[in-house]
Amino acid sequence: MKQFNRRDFIKAASAAAAASVVAGCSSATADSAITPKPQGRSVIGLVAPKMDLVRVGFIGVGQRGYGHVKRMSHIAGAKIVALCDTDHEVLARSAKLLTDQGLVKPSLYTGHDKAYQQMLERDDIDIVIISTPWAWHAPMAIDTMNSGKHAFVEVPLALTVAEMWQLVDTAERTQKNCMMMENVNYGRDELMVLNMVRQGVFGELLHGEAAYIHELRWQMKEVESKTGSWRTAWHAKRNGNLYPTHGLGPIAHYMNINRGDRFDFLTSMSSPALGRAAYAEREFPAQHQRNQLNYIAGDINTTLIKTVKGRSIMVQHDTTTPRPYSRHNLIQGTNGVFAGFPNRIALEHGGEKSFHEWDYEMANWYKKYDHPLWLAMGEQAERNGGHGGMDFLMFWRMIYCLRNGEPLDQDVYDGAAWSVISPLSAESVRNRSASIDIPDFTRGAWQTATPLGIVS
Repeated sequence: MKQFNRRDFIKAASAAAAASVVAGCSSATADSAITPKPQGRSVIGLVAPKMDLVRVGFIGVGQRGYGHVKRMSHIAGAKIVALCDTDHEVLARSAKLLTDQGLVKPSLYTGHDKAYQQMLERDDIDIVIISTPWAWHAPMAIDTMNSGKHAFVEVPLALTVAEMWQLVDTAERTQKNCMMMENVNYGRDELMVLNMVRQGVFGELLHGEAAYIHELRWQMKEVESKTGSWRTAWHAKRNGNLYPTHGLGPIAHYMNINRGDRFDFLTSMSSPALGRAAYAEREFPAQHQRNQLNYIAGDINTTLIKTVKGRSIMVQHDTTTPRPYSRHNLIQGTNGVFAGFPNRIALEHGGEKSFHEWDYEMANWYKKYDHPLWLAMGEQAERNGGHGGMDFLMFWRMIYCLRNGEPLDQDVYDGAAWSVISPLSAESVRNRSASIDIPDFTRGAWQTATPLGIVS
């Protein structure tokens, strides 16, 4: 979706906030201390009625969304019914992708920022895939659930604590799924480590490290369209972790967050914000709009999370400095550790080497601990692509659960808990790294929720 009409969005956001119990809270600190009264039943373990055919609508089919359309078109049991985007060209491109495969041309919705609401009026759509700029995620997901459809949302799920609660309340009231599509949880390595954790290979878990380290300064050159046209501005709006979920999602699954443990509080600090301004000065004319922004987001943000069970998690964000890509993906237990980028393992008991030395040879570990889901679907996932196959596997798993009456691997509480680290990290940075309480979006249900198992 291209740039949205700011006035319309503010109206929509204000209306949604007015309906929220926490709408009167003006700061993340105040919001995080409040647990509003439930407006419906918990959706932990929610099972929707089985669907022989899952009918799909898409909001946003530009860059990320186009790939989603492509991969969904190859999944048995899914039918793409409608597409919506404000950009006529990307809309036509996605429709052509489908008709070139001999599939029925989907209905198209465009023309204005609220065209998606016309699509939601249809009664022949079961789920909606939302791949739009961040500020639209919560309003569109709320509208989707209120229209009687399941919402699947790109990361982050929402941008503020109040929005997180609105999504939770709407999911509980409507009894509809609201899943944040954290695709990294479906990577081969992350699935293998989840399997190893469940089998106790690392012992009792103590500590995790997560990150999104991905140099993206080049997106600043996407001025009129594409991701950089709206994402760059966030570096001038929020000084904290702008994108926490890619590294944090897998760690949360390893640690059974919201399923036996939960995030308790965090503290955060940022480095100076130098890289974006220096890049703009070097790459753009002096009077260019990129040189008019006041970049406040520290080039590197480090956030520490404490769980109720006492575990610690370090989460880092850096899309500015020149260094190799990494998500860290480190999990430490009483018997040893796995760390990613590059993959390596050290165990006190059960490894071929001393724990004083890293084992970088993964072949034997894959042979012994590859996740059953990857063993069954990995070849097909890699063939259909999307970050090494994790995108396709995520969609396949979503459709499988809906068709077979099984709960999804991620729910609205996961999306809220992982996404809320962004606004709360900014609040901590503003307050000299003060600790900030993390809301319990499950309202206590995490204590009895069943941990995510090893599915086949």
